[in-house]
Amino acid sequence: MAYICMYIKWFLLTQFLLTLVARTGAKVPAIIVFGDSSVDAGNNNQIPTIARSNFGPYGRDFLGRKATGRFSNGRIATDFVSEAFGLKPTIPAYLDPAYNIADFATGVTFASAGTGYDNATSNVLSVIPLWKELVYYEDYQKRLRAYLGETKANQVISDALYMISMGTNDFLENYYTIPAGRQSRFTVAQYEDFLIGIAGNFIKELYGLGARKISLGGLPPMGCLPLERATNIAGGNQCVERYNNVALEFNGKMKMLATTLNKDLPGLKLVFSNPYYIFTYLIRRPATFGFDVTSVGCCATGMFEMGYACNQNNLMTCTDADKYVFWDAFHPTQKTNSIISNYLVKTVLAEFL
Repeated sequence: MAYICMYIKWFLLTQFLLTLVARTGAKVPAIIVFGDSSVDAGNNNQIPTIARSNFGPYGRDFLGRKATGRFSNGRIATDFVSEAFGLKPTIPAYLDPAYNIADFATGVTFASAGTGYDNATSNVLSVIPLWKELVYYEDYQKRLRAYLGETKANQVISDALYMISMGTNDFLENYYTIPAGRQSRFTVAQYEDFLIGIAGNFIKELYGLGARKISLGGLPPMGCLPLERATNIAGGNQCVERYNNVALEFNGKMKMLATTLNKDLPGLKLVFSNPYYIFTYLIRRPATFGFDVTSVGCCATGMFEMGYACNQNNLMTCTDADKYVFWDAFHPTQKTNSIISNYLVKTVLAEFL
């Protein structure tokens, strides 16, 4: 916790950091994102799935009060990372017809809410599997080369920061929810290893396509998500420590994977971006950052609602989301996203600045 306490001081230096980046010019020309609802900016709007958030009150604190498909009241973590790197303040979704390759050249997200490393996870809500996100990326490369020319495009591809954020759905929407599925084939430790193998192969594929700067995101304290607390009646609606322990164990394996791949793949700079401890700090000491509520989300009752259940018709939605760590039963508020992303920029991603 002492390390995290130092962040409180570092947080005050964020504006200086942004000014410095703007003055010296960005070393990273683009942010390229893969993952789930934590980093989806609206790709699911374009596919037939119920895993959507392109309606109010989602986006009520976003620019223009627009519900873009981000699962938050405003911006998501990768938006803030992009801004911290001196790039644009929001990263568009690749499937959003409102944007084109000129917009995507400095940042794009292929993420799909509800997906995971495991293809079986994407099947639960009929969303974009990880392999398809990679197919879209390959298409993006072709369009980028046509737009910038071979040489410049290859430079962008090599210098871009690639961010991967997923894994929570693999456990909470798949493994623990469908006992006859992966749970019947794997112990939880074996399933962790199964996912680690997929993650490793995905990074190797990205590397083969030219990626050299990669951030591998870890799991949050997923037992503390409002939905998990609300259903933990026997545990007094406290955090489900069994899930938190799985997140910690999985994060440890992800960190080891990063170490191994950095040794095996020449020229690769792969960092492990771990949100677990800063997220836990916000939940345990909310007043430090001006939060009042940590056990439920702002939208509706904050215990069960997300997606279509979190809508404009619910009169119980809070008036000030900045007082809440969570926006809905599964996703953080814009303020939480800002704090966590700034923490990761200062402590992990700084080597790419």
